[in-house]
Amino acid sequence: MTTGAPGRSPAEIRRDIDFKRRQLGTSVDALRGRVNELTDWRRQVEDHKQQLVVGAAAVGFFIGARAMLRRRKNR
Repeated sequence: MTTGAPGRSPAEIRRDIDFKRRQLGTSVDALRGRVNELTDWRRQVEDHKQQLVVGAAAVGFFIGARAMLRRRKNR
């Protein structure tokens, strides 16, 4: 009794398995590279420096405005 697709020899099945393994290895390597790229915080800071500066300025403005309102309220 044989298993697998009808008409395929064991050699063909082994070749298909080897091919799929190579494809999977390539995909895993590409995914690993992408994960490393996305989790590299230094690179992210460098790539998004302008957005970080704008965000920091907005937070600073918000904190300053809130402190000023508290100061006026306590007078």
